[in-house]
Amino acid sequence: MKKLLLACLTLFVVTAVNAQNQTGYQVGDLASDFNLKNVDGKNVSLANYKNAKGYIVIFTCNTCPVSKAYESRKEELNKMYAAKGYPVVAINTNDPVASPGDTYEKMQERAKEKNFSFAYLLDPDHVFTKKYGAMRTPHVFVLQKTAKGNEVVYIGAIDNDQQLANPQRDNYVQNAVNQLLKGEKPSVASTKAIGCTIKWKKEVSK
Repeated sequence: MKKLLLACLTLFVVTAVNAQNQTGYQVGDLASDFNLKNVDGKNVSLANYKNAKGYIVIFTCNTCPVSKAYESRKEELNKMYAAKGYPVVAINTNDPVASPGDTYEKMQERAKEKNFSFAYLLDPDHVFTKKYGAMRTPHVFVLQKTAKGNEVVYIGAIDNDQQLANPQRDNYVQNAVNQLLKGEKPSVASTKAIGCTIKWKKEVSK
């Protein structure tokens, strides 16, 4: 009986995880463009990057400790790959009412304080957060420009070493982009995004 209950529980958990993973884009899907407000006051879309070969789209925020831990690595990724055709485009997922530290003004302050070289955009109604299927902060979607559109080629974490304590760290995003630059598809196309849950806007009752 215990084995049966354990099997049922395992099946339930696997089904729940799979259902969660099936929301939003999957690897191989074509991602839609967006037109969102950057911290410099200008709107930014993927189409603005005329010479891009693809994009490192990172759903993130100001307040999550995990997102903060990865700020320098987001900057490093942009410095390593923007000139090679894969710029970082960061999008704040959090509702500023649910998370006051994620207001547009706080985003501007954070970008200035950390001297971000990448676009840091606001998704005020979670439209693209939901469309892409971001569930955590940070949550990465690497896109590749193709004749058909921007193909999703990697989804998940930046790496598997939040504390920078593992010498055997797997640099998922770096590896994916390096393979793309060689004309190959990423050998690891998806990993589990580890971070804080998104602070969603509360539904207004009618």
